[in-house]
Amino acid sequence: MRTGILGGTFNPPHLGHLHAAELAHDALRLDRVLFIPTNLPPHKALPENTASPEARCEMVRRLTADRPWAQLDTLEIDRGGASYTVDTLRALHGRGETNLYLIIGTDMLLSFDRSWRAPDEIARLATLAVCARENEDWDALREKAAQLRETLDARIELVPGDSLTVSSTELRQGGDLHRFTAPAVADYIEREHLYGF
Repeated sequence: MRTGILGGTFNPPHLGHLHAAELAHDALRLDRVLFIPTNLPPHKALPENTASPEARCEMVRRLTADRPWAQLDTLEIDRGGASYTVDTLRALHGRGETNLYLIIGTDMLLSFDRSWRAPDEIARLATLAVCARENEDWDALREKAAQLRETLDARIELVPGDSLTVSSTELRQGGDLHRFTAPAVADYIEREHLYGF
């Protein structure tokens, strides 16, 4: 089974997350994409008005409800502590899931060998499936992919398709929920009064 992995705080999850997952699903013929909410991101503090882990999981459930190939996986929340990608990939391999495609964006690929924990092991455990954050990112992505293939023997797939730039930060600060996330997610945020809505 070809499994995509999309991690993030999903605070809140939005159409940009879904768009990246769909691009990778279609281009790489993935059987499914696991949306894995981060428990605690290791490189940044969660903002003050962060939704609870349970609420973030419920929003992911709602975002993916009409995509049979997209599934919530609570592995990082259940594990607790800081969420490192390498630990998650090890755990997935421990569950017998070995044909993994880690879906990442421009910034993550460009910083992969500088700021990620155990990038060499991540490159052994998963293929990097890279979606451009902006349409003008492709030259930089091709150059970085070539470098990582050389230095880490990384398997990298550049996923074609137009970017859809949406910011969770902007949504938390009063962005147009009904335009940039699924109706079921927007309704949940408003009903639960998350992020001050």
